[in-house]
This record gives sequence, structure tokens and C-alpha cells, in this order.
Amino acid sequence: MGNKIVEKLLESPCAREALLWEDLGNNRVRCYVCERRCIIPEGMRGMCGARYNYGGELYVLTYGNISSISNNPMAKKPFFNFHPDEYALTIGSWGCNFTCPWCQNYEISKTKVRACYYLSPEEFVRKTKGMSSGTSFSFNEPLVTLFEYSLDVMPLARENGLFNTYVTNGYMTQEALELLVKHGLDAVNIDIKGCRGSIERWIGADVEVVWRNARMFKERGIHVEITTLVIPTVNDDEECLRYIARRIREELGPETPWHVTRYFAMYRALDMGLPVQTETRTVERAYKIGKDEGLYYVYVGNVWPSHPWENTYCPYCGELLVSRVGFSVQVLIDEPYCPKCGELVHLIFRSGSRVYDWRKIK
Repeated sequence: MGNKIVEKLLESPCAREALLWEDLGNNRVRCYVCERRCIIPEGMRGMCGARYNYGGELYVLTYGNISSISNNPMAKKPFFNFHPDEYALTIGSWGCNFTCPWCQNYEISKTKVRACYYLSPEEFVRKTKGMSSGTSFSFNEPLVTLFEYSLDVMPLARENGLFNTYVTNGYMTQEALELLVKHGLDAVNIDIKGCRGSIERWIGADVEVVWRNARMFKERGIHVEITTLVIPTVNDDEECLRYIARRIREELGPETPWHVTRYFAMYRALDMGLPVQTETRTVERAYKIGKDEGLYYVYVGNVWPSHPWENTYCPYCGELLVSRVGFSVQVLIDEPYCPKCGELVHLIFRSGSRVYDWRKIK
């Protein structure tokens, strides 16, 4: 049955020869898109389920193969300091390269692709231009499923005045990262899921690779925001949260936004002995730790209907700059300067016909 499914996929527009792989001989290949660097025998898929060895060549079965599409506010990504009051047409596919038992999108991330629901790059950009300001690759892990597709989409989007974003676990190889930058990625939200020595058992990956890639994106001029889903018994102790906040400040810069969000049990979380949810006071404590460590912009998340620490405040005087109530967002400034103290604030946003980027202002 499995081979028949793959044979049908291979005949569809959703199957393309993959990028970044090596022939190891004896019809085995090694994939170089993510840092798992899977060795895949003939007739088998990689760990992500999206990459398949067909006759000694690596194919991706999820090129433009869309499981989910939604016109999402940037606050939902979350991107709070990058075009905060705008929208991005967001897509996902099937598969993932992490093993998180709390996955909130497990219906698509833990499912191997079985059919082709193709959306061409040109049609995706056309749809985006009609309703949004940019594209976003998200929901499941976009790197392992939509990597080649995004490389075709992003230049087209740029030509049409659109921005490009990724919401990712950040486990790409350096080769894949460079291609994303080269083809027009503008902003990335990366999950830092916990601290080395404890998080590996949950995600099945080396968190140091994620830190490396966050630094590389930042060095290459990509807007970076960091998200940590705060989970009791996994990463909610003060030592771990303080460690994450300190590394963001030291390695990515104090202006880098840190989202500390509430967890709710999903997928296999309860089976693995994890609690039902994270209390609001826990993410409030994480917020205070982030601010205490010198981060300018710390945001709580998954607190409904809203929380005052979802707003953006001037890091110098505390003036309200961006108001958020749920996904309703209002930018209260016309230029990237605090109206009260006059300091430059670290936002990329549109005011009228002009896009302001604090990094380009001397």
C-alpha cells in the first residue's frame, strides 16, 4: 500500500528531485537539508517523511503540496516587531524532523504525505498579493517539506512587493540556510525549545544547532524573533529560562524579541506524563526573567483574551508603541522613534506608503 501511494505521488507535480543531497553508492543517498543528515536507502523515506529515495535519487514529495492555508495576522506567527499589524498568507504541508510529544499541529506534522494537493508558486504568490502583505511557511516544519518550493516562491514574492517569512524549529544545515537567505527570506521565528542536556530527550535534536542558525540568520540581516513554549518540568525552571534569555541578549542582541508562550497538552503530552497546561503566572515569571536579563522586548503568549505584556513598549521609557488585543493590532507610531523619549525603537513596519526598518536608520 505504501509503495502505491509513493508511486502515485511520484507521478504528480508534488514530487520533484530534491536539492542538497549526496549519492553514497549502492542506491543510498544522504540528505543535507536538515542537520539530521539522514542516510536513506532506496525505496525509503527520511525521518521527516517528506523525502524519498527513488532509484538512488532523492525526491521531495511535498513540493507545493499544501495541507493548510490561512491568511494569518503577523501576531499569530508570532511576529511582533516585523510588520506587526499586517497579514501573511500562510501555508504548511506534511511532516517534521522533530519528535516533540506536545506538538500542536500533530495532525499534519506527524502524518506522512499520501496525496498531492498542489498549489503552484505562481498561484500562491497571486493569492498572496490579493489578500496579504507577505508569505509565511509554517504550521508543520517548513524546512523539510517546503524548502525547494519556498526557494521558488520567495523571489516571485519579492518581485511583487511581498515579504517572506519562516516559522521554524531552526534545524537546517548551513547550506540550506544560505539558500533561504539568497532567495529572499526576510524574517524568521525560531523555536528555542529548552536547554541543552534536558531538551534532547523530548525533541530528538541538538539545540546548539538551533542557536548556531539563529546567529547566522541574524548576521545575514534576517529579522529574527525567538519563541519558547514554556512547559512545566521541561523548561520552566528559572535556571533554564534565564539561560535562554541571556544567550538571546549575548548572541542575538537585546533587541531580539523573545516570546514566552503558554503550553496546552496536545498529541502525546499526557501519555508522556506532562501536565495539562502552563499557568499564566509561569509565563509572567519568564517575562520578568527576560527583562531582568536585559532583553528589550519580551512577550507573553497564549493568554486569552489578552495580556498587557503582549503589547510593545519603548525599552527606554515604557511608552506604549504597539497595542494588541488578541490578534487585533494597532501601531501607535508613524516613525520608528518613541514619541515620548525620542529614542530609536527596534521595529520594521509600514506607515502609509513607506516601510520603516530601524536597522537602516543611521
